[in-house]
This record gives sequence, structure tokens and C-alpha cells, in this order.
Amino acid sequence: MGTLYIDRKDLHIKLDGNAIAFYAQGEREGLVPINPLKRVVIVGSVSIETPVLHRFARDDISVLFLSGKRLRFCGMLHGRLHNNGLLRVRQYQRSLDTFSTEWAREIVSRKIAHQRAFLMEARDNRTDLRFPLTDAAEIIGRILESVNGPGNDMDQLRGYEGGASAAYFRAYTKLFPESLAFTRRTRRPPEDPVNALLSLCYTLLHFEAVREIEVIGLDPTIGFLHQFEYGRESLACDLVELYRTGVDRFVYELFRERKFTSRDFAENDERPGCFLKKESRQRFYPLYEEWAKAIRLELVKEVRHLAERIAGEEELTIGDEKHGIIDEE
Repeated sequence: MGTLYIDRKDLHIKLDGNAIAFYAQGEREGLVPINPLKRVVIVGSVSIETPVLHRFARDDISVLFLSGKRLRFCGMLHGRLHNNGLLRVRQYQRSLDTFSTEWAREIVSRKIAHQRAFLMEARDNRTDLRFPLTDAAEIIGRILESVNGPGNDMDQLRGYEGGASAAYFRAYTKLFPESLAFTRRTRRPPEDPVNALLSLCYTLLHFEAVREIEVIGLDPTIGFLHQFEYGRESLACDLVELYRTGVDRFVYELFRERKFTSRDFAENDERPGCFLKKESRQRFYPLYEEWAKAIRLELVKEVRHLAERIAGEEELTIGDEKHGIIDEE
């Protein structure tokens, strides 16, 4: 068990030796051992005694806080972060030189290639959608050629990424039945069941990226394709781009296999938007965890590789042995 999801109202959480204990209305309802945990996701309103948070911090267990019904990101808690000031200085320098454009080109190229590959794969399974899927794949293919061509600056790369995403989502929406009312990508708030699951998965994936970035000693706010914007983890946004199509595929499979239907979602009359019902979230979490296993391994390797490239020829410590990252001295 690497991840613990706490999604129940009015729980009181205490430390009990090497475990955390859950109480409801004064009655103890269960224990979860701490040692296997790497991350904890807390949804909605619970009370946690500070010794629990101290133990999470001491054991480098990251905690993600999400709001109740709508599962919006509220904040994160980390333990001791890597004290690698020199690596961060090098990252800031790289953000101002040609490395930014070079790495941004790689991100955009890989993302667009993944989008095209997914549409081509979907076309083989959905012969009824052969024309729109083929048309979008061809548009994306032409954009990919331009991305890999010479002389692109950052604005051009962002333009290519936006054009490819527009063509991609025009085709992606057609993969879903009309009953789901998924006609375009909407974010704040998501307006239909597909957008609700996409947003939830992107939020969780962003949390994974921030965690690995901070563990290795980089600054999550200093990105390259996504440049600095106050309050945004731009480097995490960069990395998430590489896995968005994986999320899209995962969400498509959930609906295609009817693991979720429109009945699993609700809308609130008081506020606009669509969200996953609480009882349906209990089914979602293990499905996400199973999918995320491989993604987490890839993400660790991706962040490690990026840190090594940022460090370049300099003698810098990259990560630490505790987190399974290479230690260079």
C-alpha cells in the first residue's frame, strides 16, 4: 500500500505507535500501518492530530489535501526536502538560456506524438469514427513535423502545442457516447462526467510530479515550456504534459468498459459543475492506483534525467539514496 485515501466526513485521526487510528463519534474504527505509506490523499473535512502530521513529515510521506465534492486542490504537505541549493541555482540559469527552448521542444514533440499514436490506435478499434480520427491524426502529424523542424522559438512551440491539442480534442470527444455530453475540454469547473474524471486525474498526476520534483531537489515553480507564473508549479506542468495522453487513454477505457457511467456523477444546483459521487470515488481510487503504478516509475526516471541534464558537467548531488535517486559526488 503506497497511497492511502481518506475520504470520509467527520473522522478523527490519531497516531497509535507505528499506525494511524481512525475514530468516528468517539469509537475506534480502524488502523492503517504507517511504514508502507508514501503518500496520503485527504478529501474533505477530517480532523488530524498534529503528531500524525509530524510523523508523516518525519517519514517523508507527502499529503495532498482536496476539497470535498469537487475534489479541488487545496494544498500539500511535505517532509524534509532536499537541501540542494546549487542544483536550484543551475535550474534558474537554465531557465534563462537555450536549454528552455530545447527541452520545451522535446516536451511538445513527445506530447503530440503520443496524441497521434492514441488516435491511430483508437481508429483501429472504432471503424465508425475512421474519418474524424484519421483527419485529426494527419493534422497532428503535420504539426509534429513542424515542431521537429529548425528554428522554432518558444512562442511557436506553444502555438504548435495548442493547435495539436485543438485537433486532438475535436476527435477525442467523438469517442464518447452523446449521453455523457462531452463536447469540449472544460476545466474550472468541469461540466460533464468525462471532464470531471480528466480533471481529477490531472490533479492527482500534478501532485505526483510536484512530489518527485521536490524530492530530487529541483524547484517546481521554475519551468521551461510553462514559464514562471506566480502561484503555479510550472515545472510540474511541464512534466504532466508528457503523461496527459496516458490520462486520456485511462479515462476513455474507464467509460468504454462501463466502469463509470453518467449515474456515477452529480451536479450541484448551488454551483455549476459536474463531480464524481462519493460512493463512486471509492471505486475510482483503486483503479487510479493500479494505473498510476507504471506512471510513477516513469516519472521518477524522467525527473532524475531532467535533473542530470540541468546539472550538466557540474559536480552536483542529484537526489538521495533514501528516495532511490542517483547520488553523484
